Amino acid sequence: MLRPLCLFGYAASVAAQFGIEHTQYGTSPPVYPSPQISGTGGWGAALEKAQAFLAELTTEEKAQIVTGTAGPCVGNIGPISRLNFTGLCLQDGPLAIRQAIYVSVFSAGLSTAASWDRPLARQRGAYMGAEFKGKGAHVALGPVVGPLGRSPFGGRNWEGFSPDSYLSGVLVEESVMGIQSVGVQACTKHYILNEQETQRNPSVDSNGTQIEAVSSNVDDKTMHETYLWPFANAVRAGTASVMCSYNRINGSYGCQNSKTMNGLLKDELGFQGYVMSDWLATHTGVAAIEAGLDMDMPGGIGFTTPTPTYFGANITTAVNNGTLSMDRVDDMVLRVMTPYFHLNQDADYPPIDGYTQRLGFFGPGPYPFNYTIGNIVDVRQAQHAQLIRDLGAAGTVLLKNSNGTLPLKAPKNIGVFGNDAADFTRGEYSLALSGAGLADGNYDIGTLAVGGGSGTGRFPYVVSPLEAIKARGRSYGADVQYITDNQFITAGGLAALAPTPEVCIVFLKSWASEGADRTTLIAEWNSTAVVNMTAALCNNTIVVLHGAAPNTMPWRNNPNVTAILAAHMPGQESGNSIADILWGDVDPSGRLPYTVANGESDYSKNLVNSTALATTTDPNAWQSDFVEGNLIDYKEFDARNASVAFEFGFGLSYTTFNISNLQIQVSSSNASRTPNPAAPIQPGGNVELWATLATVSVNVSNTGTVSGATVPQLYLSYPKEANAPVRSLRGFEKVALSPGTSGTLNFPLTRRDLSYWDTTAQQWTLPTGGIKVYAGFSSRNLPLQGTLNV
Repeated sequence: MLRPLCLFGYAASVAAQFGIEHTQYGTSPPVYPSPQISGTGGWGAALEKAQAFLAELTTEEKAQIVTGTAGPCVGNIGPISRLNFTGLCLQDGPLAIRQAIYVSVFSAGLSTAASWDRPLARQRGAYMGAEFKGKGAHVALGPVVGPLGRSPFGGRNWEGFSPDSYLSGVLVEESVMGIQSVGVQACTKHYILNEQETQRNPSVDSNGTQIEAVSSNVDDKTMHETYLWPFANAVRAGTASVMCSYNRINGSYGCQNSKTMNGLLKDELGFQGYVMSDWLATHTGVAAIEAGLDMDMPGGIGFTTPTPTYFGANITTAVNNGTLSMDRVDDMVLRVMTPYFHLNQDADYPPIDGYTQRLGFFGPGPYPFNYTIGNIVDVRQAQHAQLIRDLGAAGTVLLKNSNGTLPLKAPKNIGVFGNDAADFTRGEYSLALSGAGLADGNYDIGTLAVGGGSGTGRFPYVVSPLEAIKARGRSYGADVQYITDNQFITAGGLAALAPTPEVCIVFLKSWASEGADRTTLIAEWNSTAVVNMTAALCNNTIVVLHGAAPNTMPWRNNPNVTAILAAHMPGQESGNSIADILWGDVDPSGRLPYTVANGESDYSKNLVNSTALATTTDPNAWQSDFVEGNLIDYKEFDARNASVAFEFGFGLSYTTFNISNLQIQVSSSNASRTPNPAAPIQPGGNVELWATLATVSVNVSNTGTVSGATVPQLYLSYPKEANAPVRSLRGFEKVALSPGTSGTLNFPLTRRDLSYWDTTAQQWTLPTGGIKVYAGFSSRNLPLQGTLNV
């Protein structure tokens, strides 16, 4: 039976946040036992194969299946040769096979979100999955919807999609289906409320006292309506696994919180796969297992020798002494093996690539198991590079375009400035965690195509913006002047230019990586001075931003800054992607998946990061109360009716579009307020939540002179009883149209889309009043309105 995630419901004071005592904002009631896999939702045949496999295992082998061990991959499950099981290879990450060579580095989740393009998101997943499979990786450690992006300063937001739960939910669903369409297991991460890097893991003070990881304290309504929402989409898409997170949740570590793993994920959402720990995120053995953890990663150096893992031989001991039931261990094994059979990974799966063992988490070996390791193979394909180029362009958002500056009209003298324009000077691999003191390829000189940490990739090459612009200029005889040293620019280096360029393109960047949160939302390396000095010289200055987002832009209203492009993290084809936009080969169809505020201080920082906490001796001092509830990003600005620089969903094109003729059709005007509790629970939850109850349609037309694409968006405003944000995104679709043509778009609305979470009823509940419907081209450009009653 599901129990509520209790809410004490007060806004904690600053003193309570940072002091010795803290009354927790939310609590997680215990939910036991861990629900067993049922095979529902199309998993039945694979479950039968897993059950037959389970019947052949010894207790020690069962423990082996759920315990990471040393091997050639970043995570490894040891093989059992007598059963022709070659083990499992788990590899980072959400945009590339991080530790491999001869692979592609795809656009980051941030760029995918900015594209608002469902087919591209799914194709990206399929192409990434194909490369993982070619390298012998059974599990891709991605996609990411945690962090969701509660704070714009979050260091890993770029790995995921958007702070909007609906947009992230759609894109994670497409990504999971894409990855798994080629037979690779997706691992959706990091579950859940993993919203800051600061104190994400426990630390030890000078006296040897363990200071626990930050506790994300959340109420039941916020959990369901914001943070759990995209994970429900991933589960519905059939994600094979879910990775639990480092942080605590309402005081309990994420990888041993029974409410989130047993209650929400496995029971309410009907999850059929397995929960694996983030690397070294397991802090107990039996307690974590009973709370719903199915696999410990990375485990230890070997199964039969003393190891740091809480699983392994400890499971065998616990079963033998009666502290852990064999039924629970069997369910863990079935949950691990069912996706393996479901995706036909038992049939002629490629061997582990011969190079990855040189870079594995545990080093080059020897290992306690004999893995099937093959040759070094090149898994890149031409269509993969083209997809990266296309998605990099699709994820670029045109924010300003004064005087028809763009697209460029074959200027004969082009200036390129800024340290983000150039090729790398420190190598092509950005593994370094922020603050780790390791050399990093994207500091100072060098374009920023993806971020750092475990979510990065080893570039086979990168096309820098300068390289692509020089090539484009050569194609029609243009001169390209360039300075890529920001310090030299701000010291007066622009004086050496002759003649003054017809157009100056300034490339800025914002570094972000696993391990630390961002300290500023202004592009780094003295970017403001670089822009202002360039614009003082050149009255036709275009600014392009790469890297983490959002960025505030103190120079955005400078009249000499005639165009602004947010190019995000486009991957290895970065320069080609931006050149395609600059010269108009591709219409800019990207839209903001976040809000750009007027200034940094306009955002609620939503990070616990205090100098007082840096020296605390209180083990439980790090508490983060999510008192803002669902009001993050545009929902926060709407609640305050605050002005912004560029709103969520905004983006310009090289053509113009019109939206008209809003129509609402309701499937049933007397729908029950809550789904039938007796309806089946399948992956994603109660099946009635996914039934379409209404459809909204609009007409869209291209009223300009060139072909282009736009993203009509649908927002809902719920009656007062829902205690909901002013507006919430509930539909979007990218549509490409040639000049003078139009089309009709349909937005199906499910019961979940139309409902709010009732904490008393513990159900998704349809409001009794009318729901306001808005359609347009951004969260604040919504010319069409209507009312929907269900």
